[in-house]
Amino acid sequence: MSEITRTSTNLCRHAAVVVAAGQGLRAGQPVPKQFAPWRGKPVVRHSVEALAAAGVAPIVIVIPEGAQELAGKCLAGIDNLRFVTGAETRQGSVLRGLEALSDVMPDTVMIHDAARPVLPLDVINRLLDALNRHPGAIPVLPVVDSLCHAQAAPQGDIMGAPAHREALRRVQTPQAFRYADILSAHREWDGAASAGDDAQVAQAAGLTVALVEGDEILHKLTYASDFAGTQANEAPRAAGNGVAGLPPVRMGTGYDVHRLEDGEELWLCGVKIEHHQGLSGHSDADVAIHALVDAILGALGAGDIGQHFPPSDPQWRGASSDRFLAHAVSLVRDGGYLIGHVDVTIICEAPKIGPHRESMRARLAQIMDVDPSLVSVKATTTEKLGFTGRGEGIASQAAATLVRA
Repeated sequence: MSEITRTSTNLCRHAAVVVAAGQGLRAGQPVPKQFAPWRGKPVVRHSVEALAAAGVAPIVIVIPEGAQELAGKCLAGIDNLRFVTGAETRQGSVLRGLEALSDVMPDTVMIHDAARPVLPLDVINRLLDALNRHPGAIPVLPVVDSLCHAQAAPQGDIMGAPAHREALRRVQTPQAFRYADILSAHREWDGAASAGDDAQVAQAAGLTVALVEGDEILHKLTYASDFAGTQANEAPRAAGNGVAGLPPVRMGTGYDVHRLEDGEELWLCGVKIEHHQGLSGHSDADVAIHALVDAILGALGAGDIGQHFPPSDPQWRGASSDRFLAHAVSLVRDGGYLIGHVDVTIICEAPKIGPHRESMRARLAQIMDVDPSLVSVKATTTEKLGFTGRGEGIASQAAATLVRA
């Protein structure tokens, strides 16, 4: 095992292992996908920067044999990194990464797949908070689609018994653990066996693994289509031929209303506002985000929020609306576009929006993973006219501009 180190050896609280040792052949890139350009940076650099910005250090990057120079270029300028050559299996690679932290013995470690470039700070914080009560924690999301078991048949698979999605969750990374516990679990793991992830290794060692809320934008890049709209489209655009017939700009608008009621929390643009009343709805009733999601979906020609997250589905009861916005943004990227600019107007007599405007812009930018300069939040009243003027509810309208990637 070869190792290149750029870090101090001081004791630390939170460290990370980023697994970037695969070949990523299905992504169809000229280099392993974790080193391929995506949205202006190498894939691996996105999540490593997010971890570093959260104060995580050192960060061990597990890389393929012979990739030291390439990995070093992709991550140039980021401090407190250690590069370790991976093993033949993912479990072996993770163990090598964990062993590379034995000199600093961190309290906790997050193990992350480099192919998940967008790593929200909120997910990191939820994981670390859960480690105060459990030896392990992983981010998960509910299963939205119906599921069934497939049965082999002479003329192709046929539908078998339905699977109950209520008991299932989609597992993401990073997965967080108390360092000593997960190191011991990996050392004890049967090398001949295969585990889907580190949580399974932890469970096999008798560790309790908590489930925390994940995020749709923690999408894993797997196929060539995941890179559509980035470097894959640069040649056609440079030739002036357009990108697969996509128009260069698309626009959409959205509008939503929710009733104000006693005993409810008030969420606007993903920010909780202290107020004597809150908005009532099936989810958290964030009227501003709902209008913005409809604007984005409208720009894509992808229906409306009710089609993607029907209020009749109990899994969305009380759901945080940032998940709806993250889903819409993922559709934007899948469609070969980027967020060009969004403009949200909140219509109400109270509360005053001005004191919260910048935090709202910052939160929307964080959810969409864009610069805050691309986000506008405004507010107005109706001069005491109508239901908003009477303080019965809050309305919001939004406009979204998408640009071809």
